[in-house]
Amino acid sequence: MQSMVEQECQRWASKGINITYQIRENRTGYKAGALKEGLKRSYVKHCEYVAIIDADFRPDPDFLRKSIPFLDHNPDIALVQARWRFVNADECLLTRMQEMSLDYHFTVEQEVGSATHAFFGFNGTAGIWRIAAINEAGGWKDRTTVEDMDLAVRASLRGWKFLYLGDLQVKSELPSTFKAFRFQQHRWSCGPANLFRKMVGEIITNKKVRFWKKVYVIYSFFFVRKIIAHMVTFFFYCVVLPLTILVPEVKVPIWGSVYIPSIITILNSVGTPRSIHLLFYWILFENVMSLHRTKATLIGLFETGRANEWVVTEKLGDVAKKVAEANKNKTNSKAVKRYRSKFMDRLNTLELGFSAFLFLCGCFDFMYGKNNYFIYLWLQTITFFITGIGYVGTII
Repeated sequence: MQSMVEQECQRWASKGINITYQIRENRTGYKAGALKEGLKRSYVKHCEYVAIIDADFRPDPDFLRKSIPFLDHNPDIALVQARWRFVNADECLLTRMQEMSLDYHFTVEQEVGSATHAFFGFNGTAGIWRIAAINEAGGWKDRTTVEDMDLAVRASLRGWKFLYLGDLQVKSELPSTFKAFRFQQHRWSCGPANLFRKMVGEIITNKKVRFWKKVYVIYSFFFVRKIIAHMVTFFFYCVVLPLTILVPEVKVPIWGSVYIPSIITILNSVGTPRSIHLLFYWILFENVMSLHRTKATLIGLFETGRANEWVVTEKLGDVAKKVAEANKNKTNSKAVKRYRSKFMDRLNTLELGFSAFLFLCGCFDFMYGKNNYFIYLWLQTITFFITGIGYVGTII
């Protein structure tokens, strides 16, 4: 990949275009470290903006022509965020469900945040920053695994505005293996919780920020959406509701367990109407993932274990390439063994444990219950079991 980029840069440089190819020799600070290092280059002082594009993102040739004018004519705007479009959404059921979640994020959360001039987070790629805003906000920091959100929060607290362009789309690839998806979700859940821990005091004591903006960022953006949402989903549907079956005196009203969650779930399909028929399974799978997100959130809040773990999200193209290289080298048995699909390597004991727990609760409700919760519990059991044995997504 690096040689291809280098050759392309050399081709344009030979035509007189001012373009430079540079890499760094270490991974200190991970992505934040790379971005920070890039802004130290001597030629940056002659630039006003910096475009951030991850390696698996493919912007159209007119990407800059469509985005830069918004920054040129609006000096209060620090960031122009483009829409992600997924080239492998139809690859498997896992990618279809990711498309549903991310389409809702862009269609509702980012669109509303931009239209109302409220705060919305930078997605880490497919965006253009005003360098002056980055410097005023304190630059890139590697204190968490969500350097994009960290910078966005600090810039927003200093009065900078962000603009989301839903019509400006950049092609990208979704992780199609469950292992890669789980690592990604760990980082996306652990990082915001860890950032909340480190920034809540800074936000509260900031005298330049209006009171209601503090409330919005702390309560709505961080506490509700990044912390509580995962925990409520997991504890209610995977712990509390099954346990109420064992205690007949405790009754959960049907509007709380069915009606309201159903309405919220249907709203999640507004960004991807073509996948509305997958909503029911999407609910079951999201309940499974809420287990991992809750675990990651707690790790980030208490800054323990894997709080600062950074694992690059592996896409299918990268995996397939490694498998092909391993298979070519038949003499290297270790390389072949490393990428050979094995059943035991795919087992996830945590999911299997919850599968057994929900199955027993479902059996108890089937024999003694009155609310027919066993239908949901057994379907959720199947979803946990399928995930537990690793048969989710593309299997290499």
